[in-house]
Amino acid sequence: MITEQAVLDVKPGQESAFESAFAEAKALIASMPGFESLQLNRCVEKSNRYLLLVAWRSLEDHTEGFRGSEKYEEWRRLLHHYYDPFPSVEHFSLVASA
Repeated sequence: MITEQAVLDVKPGQESAFESAFAEAKALIASMPGFESLQLNRCVEKSNRYLLLVAWRSLEDHTEGFRGSEKYEEWRRLLHHYYDPFPSVEHFSLVASA
């Protein structure tokens, strides 16, 4: 299991529109092979910052499968214009939990 993590800074004042677009976009990613789950969290201190966590079976399910798909192009169309700056994405594997 791999966790994709992205901090999404949404242009101020566009949070509601972003959340609506994300509600539509999440079905795209959820339909992909290797997708396990996602969480979108809104920052308490900075209301235009979000934390996206997506669980994938493998790194390739995200980087090759989703990003190489037509569904990713639709994801980009729905969401990428809200970000400033454009987010960096990192992938993590579990070391410990409680």
